[in-house]
Parts: sequence; structure tokens; C-alpha cells
Amino acid sequence: QVQLVESGGGLVQAGGSLRLSCAASGRTFSNYAMAWFRQAPGKEREFVAGISWSRGITYYADSVKGRFTISRDKPKNTVYLQMTSLKPEDTAVYYCVVKPGVVVTSSSGIEYDYWGQGTQVTVSS
Repeated sequence: QVQLVESGGGLVQAGGSLRLSCAASGRTFSNYAMAWFRQAPGKEREFVAGISWSRGITYYADSVKGRFTISRDKPKNTVYLQMTSLKPEDTAVYYCVVKPGVVVTSSSGIEYDYWGQGTQVTVSS
């Protein structure tokens, strides 16, 4: 049983930074893709960033390119999302997700098999 536990969310002023963590357990993640999605109130869930576990290839939504960085620590089975230059529009619940195979950047995340409980990020103006 795969478990994903997110942490690191909180309240930050615009222009500030936060780092989200996602601790994964329950299996080995070779040939898996891990990603972050987010959902703001009244909006559809959207892809934020993804990484291939084995090769470390990264993918980003246009809205966060240059501001967010996804990375993974293989020995710790943990994925990180470093968020800088935060904007009020980044306010959302952020979810860590996992799937076999490649990162899928489109859609609302239906391809991802496992989801964390989510962590709230609030950016004040």
C-alpha cells in the first residue's frame, strides 16, 4: 500500500518561499513518476510540477516555471517542491501524487494512482 505524506504548507507573504515535502512509502519507486498538483477554491485541479523517479527529469506548468523547483531524494523516498517568489494566485491545496511510468502533465491528475492528503498553501498580498 503506497502512502504519501505531505508537509511544509503554511501562510506566507507574496514574494516569499516555502518548501513542500512528500514522504513516500509502501514500495520501491523505480520507473515511477511523482508530481504535485494543486486545487484552489472554485477552480479545477491543475498540474504544477513532476519528476521521473529514476532519471530525475523534471516538468513544470508554465505558471510556475522559473519559480518552483521539484526534486527528489532517493534514499529518503521523498519529493520536494521548492516554491519561491510566491504569488497570491499560488494559494491552493497542494497534493503529492504518484503513478507508474512517465509524468503526465495534462488533465486533472486522473492518471495518478496514489494521492496524499494535501497541504494548504496560502499566499497573502
